[in-house]
Amino acid sequence: MYEQKTKETDASVIEFIEAVDNPKKREDAYRLLDIFTETSGYEAKMWGPSIIGFGSYHYVYKTGHEGDAPLVGFSPRKAKVSLYFAPGDDEREVLLAKFGKHTTGKACVYINKVNDIDIDVLQQLIKQSITFLKKTYPEN
Repeated sequence: MYEQKTKETDASVIEFIEAVDNPKKREDAYRLLDIFTETSGYEAKMWGPSIIGFGSYHYVYKTGHEGDAPLVGFSPRKAKVSLYFAPGDDEREVLLAKFGKHTTGKACVYINKVNDIDIDVLQQLIKQSITFLKKTYPEN
């Protein structure tokens, strides 16, 4: 049976951010913490060893695979900051066109620093992702 690797933990978000080596990345992590907390309305929680997540939802795929994940989140990684928004949402692409300097992966959006992006668009991405996931995976 598949065991989900990234789960919500009781680890301290502040201790995790304080352990970020690069002072600019640490400063950006605190800015993102404020923006995500204020915009999402959820308290920050650690998911696995390195993702700061906000809210959660339970997903079930057509294959039967299921699990829990944060509605939105971020991780100040060594190379870039990873931002986690809902995959599969067409609105995401529209907003990303106005977002600023970034690259994308399957589920992640990568930025070098917060000053490279439009904060208003970030807030829209957070809200849109939460709305999309709550509609796609309604609570039973």
